[in-house]
Amino acid sequence: MMKRATMATFSPKHSYRYGIRSISLPTRSHPSTVRVEEELDKLQSWEQSSSSRVEAICFGLSGLVELYKCIEDLLKLPLTQQALSHHQNEKWVDELFDCPVRFLDILGETRDSIMLMKGNVQEFQSALRRRKVGDMVIERHISAYWSLRRNTRKTCTKSLILLKQIIDGSFGGAYLPLDLNQHLSAVVRVLREASVITSYIFESLVAFLSSPIFKAKVNKWTLVSRLMRKGVLECNNQQENKIGLEKVDLALCRMVMDNSSKDFEAEKIQSANRELEAVVVVFEGFENMLDCLFKHLINTRVSFLNILSP
Repeated sequence: MMKRATMATFSPKHSYRYGIRSISLPTRSHPSTVRVEEELDKLQSWEQSSSSRVEAICFGLSGLVELYKCIEDLLKLPLTQQALSHHQNEKWVDELFDCPVRFLDILGETRDSIMLMKGNVQEFQSALRRRKVGDMVIERHISAYWSLRRNTRKTCTKSLILLKQIIDGSFGGAYLPLDLNQHLSAVVRVLREASVITSYIFESLVAFLSSPIFKAKVNKWTLVSRLMRKGVLECNNQQENKIGLEKVDLALCRMVMDNSSKDFEAEKIQSANRELEAVVVVFEGFENMLDCLFKHLINTRVSFLNILSP
């Protein structure tokens, strides 16, 4: 019976905010994995790439696109294909194959949620252009938006659980053979590192979509008091760099507040339109990057299938 090495351990090599852990396999760098390692190094600072949370997520997603392009090339190398095919049907190889599948599922659900929310927001924008605050049509659109936000949070909660399992080490726990050559050891290491950083970036995106909901209750002035206690009603200059769903919620909450002033009603519509337009731009940016990343994850999965298929 073949002896197995102990489970690959992690060391706090990288400086990601959540303490991404590097696989302690052979020391960098193996010539065949240099390009992948370079992309991994660029992603070390993805959260510090911008003061804006949205821009940081976009930077991370863009970096993942380049990372998986390099992984595709790595898996197409005859040396990689021969080495992995020699170990097919072993648990640690199945784990390498399983991660792109998990990410495709999470990415698909996340992209669907973004498309649904973008469509909902755009319909709301059209309604605002035709109606006034207080119309029942506007009330229905606001109710539909919050309902979709609740459903999105439920979907995101499931994705966050799966991502946490990867981050916490549920993935990558299989023992590795003692006889792995340097090339294959380097391939395993960078693929596992890629899975961990992908999990962190996906986690940040999913957390953005599942941000807390600030929804109007029966007593609308009680709502304002509650929002102030939570620190949501900040000055515009404090929020100008924070594009998030909470700001849309706040704009919609203001719309349902009782106020007889026509000027105030016009300001509420303008504020809501401004926040809705900002979030549409964010959704479109996420959607475009996820579409591109989806293609490369599909290619990665196909490459694995070609290697492991008899």
